Amino acid sequence: MSGEPDASPPDASRLRTPLARLLRPLVRLMIRSGVTFPAICNLLRELYVNVAENDFALARKEQTDSRVSLLTGIHRKEVSRLRGAGAPLNAVPVALSQTSRIMARWLAGPPFGDASGQPIDLPRIADKGKPSFESLVASVTRDVRPRAVLDDWLDRKLVAIGPDDAIVLLRAGHVPQAGSDQQLYYFGRNIHDHMAAAVANVLDEGPPFLERAVHYDGLSGDLARHLERRSREVALAALQTLNIEAHAACATDPGGTARWNFGLYVMIEDKTPSPEPTPPPAASRREQRR
Repeated sequence: MSGEPDASPPDASRLRTPLARLLRPLVRLMIRSGVTFPAICNLLRELYVNVAENDFALARKEQTDSRVSLLTGIHRKEVSRLRGAGAPLNAVPVALSQTSRIMARWLAGPPFGDASGQPIDLPRIADKGKPSFESLVASVTRDVRPRAVLDDWLDRKLVAIGPDDAIVLLRAGHVPQAGSDQQLYYFGRNIHDHMAAAVANVLDEGPPFLERAVHYDGLSGDLARHLERRSREVALAALQTLNIEAHAACATDPGGTARWNFGLYVMIEDKTPSPEPTPPPAASRREQRR
């Protein structure tokens, strides 16, 4: 395409199909988890008011109930009741924050890992100046005892006791238990950031975020599983590389209010959902990027 991009938001009717597609897995999760339609309507009503109140305020003008009602289609009395309530927030669980930070430090290179980000086996305690599990924990937080972290990680099978009583990291990154508060925190945060980047791109809100995918249709199950395994290897290598670079850069960064998130996902599916078009014949298969 050529020329200037159209900065106007897409018409509501054009959003119906993509919204139905992206909401479908969430509706499946909500039904399986017992979140009823009236409950999600109440949540959406509060979110509509919160977003309209805070993100669509006019410069140098007070945001009124009438304008919020006009933007959202919610009755003015309901707007008045809900304004200021705020959308529900999910604070970072303390245990998750500590685990993620300590593990990220272990994978960030010397002295607790090698230059490629591979963690080294650590003695529980070592002489001052030498790497150990105790000094690893202390380099991140002094609010929790290293022995308590070790016991928790052993229980969750994040580490094991190896030869010479060394602490061995079993997972190259923290993978929360399915359905746990820790996993639900990441579920909300990571999908929020992906959605926020994609929405900003649709609305042309500044330089576009990188939001791309490589996808093939019409594959055998064996090839799909092979590509899934290979993409895991590539993705984990990218995460390790960026973790090392980010940790090193933070050492001289003055700090501020900005944040950065680099996320990856891999998905395979053995069935074709009914709304999808028929996959192309094998002879005309081709790579697709977006």
